[in-house]
Amino acid sequence: MSITAYIIITALIALGIGIVVGRFLLKQVFKKEEEEAHEKAKLIIREAELNAESLKKDRILEAKEKYFRLKTEFEEDVNKKKNIIIQNENKVKQREQQVTNQFEQIKKKEAELATQKEQLTAQLDGITKQKEQVEKARLSVVHQLEKIANLSASEAREQLIESLKNEAQIQASSHIKDIVAQAKLTATKEAKKVVLETIQRTAAEHAIENCVSVFNIESDDIKGKVIGREGRNIRALEAATGVEIIVDDTPEAIIISGFDPVRREIARLSLHRLVADGRIHPARIEEVVAKTKKNIEDEIIEIGERTIIDLGIHGLHPELIKMVGRMRFRSSYGQNLLQHSREVANLCATMAAELGLNVKHAKRAGLLHDIGKVSPEEPELPHAILGMELAKKYKEHPDVCNAIGAHHDEIEMTAMVSPLVQACDAISGSRPGARREIMESYIKRLKELEETAIGFDGVNQCYAIQAGRELRVMVDADNVSDDRAQQLSFDISQKIEKEMQYPGQIKITVIREMRSVAYAK
Repeated sequence: MSITAYIIITALIALGIGIVVGRFLLKQVFKKEEEEAHEKAKLIIREAELNAESLKKDRILEAKEKYFRLKTEFEEDVNKKKNIIIQNENKVKQREQQVTNQFEQIKKKEAELATQKEQLTAQLDGITKQKEQVEKARLSVVHQLEKIANLSASEAREQLIESLKNEAQIQASSHIKDIVAQAKLTATKEAKKVVLETIQRTAAEHAIENCVSVFNIESDDIKGKVIGREGRNIRALEAATGVEIIVDDTPEAIIISGFDPVRREIARLSLHRLVADGRIHPARIEEVVAKTKKNIEDEIIEIGERTIIDLGIHGLHPELIKMVGRMRFRSSYGQNLLQHSREVANLCATMAAELGLNVKHAKRAGLLHDIGKVSPEEPELPHAILGMELAKKYKEHPDVCNAIGAHHDEIEMTAMVSPLVQACDAISGSRPGARREIMESYIKRLKELEETAIGFDGVNQCYAIQAGRELRVMVDADNVSDDRAQQLSFDISQKIEKEMQYPGQIKITVIREMRSVAYAK
């Protein structure tokens, strides 16, 4: 064989060996890649399992938080209903005791009447016998007189009648005077009886408003969150709501102070939502307060609807219903206006029933008699006249309109229910402890203080706090400069000194906050 043939054979053998070795190496490489792929798949599956476990724990925590929140709300609702049931049971027990006492009194009176009846029967028998004896004596005397006077009985009767006419006229005039006096006395007694029965049957509570609300918390750790870093949260909350937030050593409670019940309610609900949510910072506070102010309007409508349902009043205009709900957040001489109006409505209905008048008109007029105090326009008119105009605007009955307008004698009373509304308004307001004129003058002074500052240009909001010792004025940063803010505080102080009377001194704080807002789209 030639050298060429050896070379070819050697090359073929080397080629075969190379193919075998290459296939072996490729298998090793593929096997290694496959193992790496399995390892990566295991890592991915492990990461997915860890993520799923973390997500599961988060969902479980959210569900537990929701469960505890719903449980708390449910327990509060159950406690409220339980208190209402207890109150109703106490009222029923008191009513049963009253009925039992009245029943015993009726039994005693029946026994007394039976005794008197027997006595009267015996007296009547005696009088009948005496009457027969008198008749016999009269006939005997008549015969004797006819013989003595030579006159018949008819002639004597005519003379006697003529002589008695003058005497009868004199006695009749005197008797008429006695009857008139007795009628006046009886009328006064009957009127007092109606009023007393009405007051006794209408057991309304004395509603005295104050200037403080208490927000209960679960633990004192929440106070630190409410205050915030360097007090920024509590300052933001006071600026947004216009009340004073007092966080002191009182255990598990935060005090909300302010003369306006609406502001206190907004602050209380906002605090409740912030604490329940857990996110408390200035931006969140402003957002929650804005939402709460909108929700208060819905609550006002709900209060009005619940009130007219409780009183059994139908067909009231939606605007009047809203005004009835707004009375919940107003007071008159320290007395809650809605509670006062409900009491007057019940008193009017009871009196009208006793006197046989229209109960529906009386109750309607009693509820709406102070509606002018919550009018959104608040023109320069007495509240009675303004309430009458509102009632006419929303198509109320003329008798109801007249009762509203005449309950302070601004107009003449033309309806039968008008004096009832005036009397019941006086009854409700004159109860011991029902009203406090000092509170009314205090709130009026604070409102005048705010109105004085709000009239200046560039002022957005104004809140009187610290029982009127401080006035916080929020101004528009775009229209009021720093120099103008200083001048504004001086101008407001000068106007207050000239136009108002107040004890001590008032601190005027003008707050100018610059905000730059941009949106990323």
